[in-house]
Parts: sequence; C-alpha cells; structure tokens
Amino acid sequence: MRIRSAASAAVAIAALSAPLLAATPAAAAPHQGGLHFGWVQYDSPGRDTRSNASLNAERVNIHNNTRSTIQLKGYKIKDNTGYTYTFGNHKIGAGKTVQLRTGRGTNSAGYVYWNRGSYVWNNTGDKARLLRPSGSQADSCSWGDGRGTTYCH
Repeated sequence: MRIRSAASAAVAIAALSAPLLAATPAAAAPHQGGLHFGWVQYDSPGRDTRSNASLNAERVNIHNNTRSTIQLKGYKIKDNTGYTYTFGNHKIGAGKTVQLRTGRGTNSAGYVYWNRGSYVWNNTGDKARLLRPSGSQADSCSWGDGRGTTYCH
C-alpha cells in the first residue's frame, strides 16, 4: 500500500512538473535565422548627461552566426516608440558582430552610429526589433526595469 501511494505521488509530481520543464527550453530557444541580437545596453553607465560619450554607451549588438556575409542595406532596428534606424550599405561578415551606437561617430566594419542627440531605449522597459528589408521580423529583444544591459538569447 505504501509503495503504491509513493508511486502515485511520484506520477502526480512528474505530471505537474512536466509543463514547467517543457517551458524552459522555449525560453532559451535557438535563434530564428542567422542574424540576431546579442545584447542591448539600454541604460548607459553613469549619469544620463546626453553627451556623445553617454549616448554611444547606449548600444545594441547584432550578430551574424551564419557562414556567409550578410548585406544589411534596408534592415531596420526599431523600438516601442517607433524610433527607427535603417542600415545603409553595410555588410556584416560571417561570425561577426556589428554594434549600433545611439550617438554620433564614423561607421566602420564593427560599428554604426544612429547620430542622435537623445537616447532611444527606455530604461524601464522596451523592445528592440530587427526587421528585414521586406518588413518581416528577423529577431527581437525585450526587457523590463533592470540592470541596464540585457542578453537577448
């Protein structure tokens, strides 16, 4: 009798825990496609002074995990408010990362600049969207009020 009760309890616990265990892999789902967000620094370190250095400390990393170079022309990054950055003629190499910085600067292979004079990402919660030239979503990354940086996948 005791063995049967223990076995029934074990089956019940397993049945109740299965949905929780099944939800874990979905939260850490692999990237959809080869171009994705790596992390977002949505709150630049220190005081928000709107200096160019502070604006450039607010940044988004986009990673190409394919074996081919990707032309980013026409790709967009958008926030919840509607602020939109559109990539010009910029390529990201296979396995490489490009960082979009909010402030002003000179674009290079690893960095592009939004050339804004004010912050984009909301410190108390926002969502970055990476849109293909067709308008379909390639990736997204969201956060709530937190530590200033979020890792997207």
